Order: sequence, then C-alpha cells, then structure tokens
Amino acid sequence: MPRKNHRRTAGLSALLACATAFGGALASPASASPASTKAAPPPVSDFRGVNWADPRDNYADDAVVPSGLSASDSYTTTRAKSAAIIGGFAKLGANTVRLPVNPTSVNGPFWKSYRGAIDAATAKGFKVILGYWEADNAKDGRIDNQASYDQMWARLTSAYGRNAKVYFEPMNEPFGYTSQEWRDIAANWLTTHRFIPRDRILVGGIKYSEDVKPVCADSRLNGTRIALHNYGFWHTDWTSYDQWKQDFKERIGDCASRTILDEFGATMTSGLNYNGPINGSSEIAYIQAATDTIRELGLGSVYWPGLRNGDTYSLTTLQGTGTNLTLKLNNQTGLDRLHWAWRK
Repeated sequence: MPRKNHRRTAGLSALLACATAFGGALASPASASPASTKAAPPPVSDFRGVNWADPRDNYADDAVVPSGLSASDSYTTTRAKSAAIIGGFAKLGANTVRLPVNPTSVNGPFWKSYRGAIDAATAKGFKVILGYWEADNAKDGRIDNQASYDQMWARLTSAYGRNAKVYFEPMNEPFGYTSQEWRDIAANWLTTHRFIPRDRILVGGIKYSEDVKPVCADSRLNGTRIALHNYGFWHTDWTSYDQWKQDFKERIGDCASRTILDEFGATMTSGLNYNGPINGSSEIAYIQAATDTIRELGLGSVYWPGLRNGDTYSLTTLQGTGTNLTLKLNNQTGLDRLHWAWRK
C-alpha cells in the first residue's frame, strides 16, 4: 500500500485569500509533571486535535523535530516556540496535539530541549499523544531496534507517567506485523508499563492502523484507546460520500467508544470548498464523510497535520521568526468541517 505520498509533496505557495492569522501568547512556566487526579477519564470525543509534524515527515533516523523547532535550540527557546504554536492550535479549537518520538530524539541530546514542546502543551491544558515512529532508513512497519525502543519508552514513561495530560502510542502504523504479532507486542508493552493507566494508551489498529476491530476484540488490550488512520488518497477514485462513510464504519465496527482517528487529512492549499457540493471530488467526499462519521459516532479525532512545513494537507502555515511565531489558516472550510466533527 502506498505510504502517504500525497502528504509528503511540497505545498502550494499561495495561501487562500480568506486565510486567517493565528497567534498565541507564550505560556508562563508550569510544572511538567503534575500528579494524576482520580477524575473519570475523558471520553474519546474529548480528543479534538492536530498532528504537529517534522517537515521531512516523522520517519527519521536522526531526531524527529516538529516544524518550527530546531534540534539546536535550548529548552527555554523550544518551550517558547512551542507555546506560540500550541496557542495557535488552541485558536483553531484544538485541545490535543500528537507529537512524534523516536529513540534518537528521546535517548539523545535533543530530549532535554524537546521536553519543552510537551511541557508547553500540557501547560496550556492540551492532551499530548506521544507516538513512536520508525526510522526512514527502515520503514518496514516494524520496531527498528528493541533495546533502544525499550530505553525510549522507559524514559518517556518515567518523565510523564504521572502527568494525566500525556498519552502514549506504542507504534505508528505497525504494518510490518501480522495482526497476531502486533497484538502480542502491544500486550507486552502494557505488561512492561503496567503502571500507566490503560485509558492513557493508544494502541494502533492493524496494518496502517487502518482496522481497529482485531485490537478491540483482544481482551488483553481491554481498557486502552485505539488509534485509527484513514486517508482519502488510499482510494482516489471514490467520489461517493456514502462509499466513504461505509468504509469508515467498517474499519471501526462496534469499537467507536474506544476509537481516536488520530490521522486523517486532505489537501488544504488548493482552494477546495469542503462545505460545498462534492462535484466529483474524492477529497470533498472523503472529508465530509470523515467529519460526519466522527460527529455521529462520537470519535476522537486528530487531523493530519495541523502544522507541517511543505505539506499540502497542512491546516496552517507557519509565519514569523524566532519565538514570534503565528499560524495562518490555509482553508477555512476545512476548519469548518473539523469544528462540525468536534461539535464546536
């Protein structure tokens, strides 16, 4: 199956005339790891978010660095930049951000700075999903190195295991494993990190996280959230709204109460009107079906991406320099559809 070719292409340089600027005031310092409370866990519908991605895509054999950040920045600078960008996401109506992690970014020198992005988000009240991505020199849908993977998760769970705002996704798109292999790996992860509440763990569906039903049916994984991915470019010949909606529901089965669609997206830089008639556009049919399904079933949703430099799917474009960063909206109708999905 082709792997996100559309979202890797360079974005169109022209922004829509109706684009809107978004900025955010820098957050004041706050504790990175407040103790978890005993409040009831939020339903999946409370996850209203965006992905924040590396310009190269999140497959990297070096440190993964979200757009606007730099591996050479200090913790203070990273946190200040992140506070501005997260503030922009908040003005979009989001309350969740999904950030990539890999062994190089967590086990290496960037970790000291990268924590600033996580801390800035939680300080603003955001939920943060930390998902493992394999290296771009492998990209086989399998864990690259078990020892460095284990070290990464030990460090992440030690740092943020007591922070109720931080969620853990053991692997992004485990397409290199059979269903049984992946579910065994996920069950072992839960055993290893048994002190993490299960409602703060997102287990990806099988293959390209495209089918959550086998994960949902595995009793060893009871209590976890389940991550679903679905993209319009998987079926560019589908221009039927009903076909797309049926496809979404078939991937979910009766597991909606546990499902977070933490990757879905379409072109936001070409002027498509996602509020208008489909007119033979597979992307409009897809986005309308996706957002209607999210709303109808009460799914969580995390759009791909809220920000990724050079990605035509990016909901925003980064503007400014240094820590004076703002986000400019690329497609108002795309945001309208997210607001519909989020019941805003």
